[in-house]
Amino acid sequence: MERIEMSKKGLYIGTGIGLILFVLVGFLSGSLIGGMAGLKIMELVRGAALDTTLLSRLVVGVFMVVGVIVSAVLFIGGMAALGWAAGFLFEAVKKPKVIDSTDHAATKTS
Repeated sequence: MERIEMSKKGLYIGTGIGLILFVLVGFLSGSLIGGMAGLKIMELVRGAALDTTLLSRLVVGVFMVVGVIVSAVLFIGGMAALGWAAGFLFEAVKKPKVIDSTDHAATKTS
């Protein structure tokens, strides 16, 4: 069985935590912020935010989906990057230091 490096383990753990946080926090907030952005854009274009035409509903719906996607990328991707960095740093600290045999100061006895 191949040894899994700590940076990969950190990446997987960070991705899992990011996915859980996205489901609990990011999905609703992403759709809310995206929907508000769609409403503001339609308010600028039409002059009234509560216009019930197909175009305004379509724009708000598309922006809600875009908000959810951006939220997913930020939560999942950000936590994956943080997990990878934590695993990489843990692996770098845990790795034993090798003494070079050509170093004469370490082998010299006085």
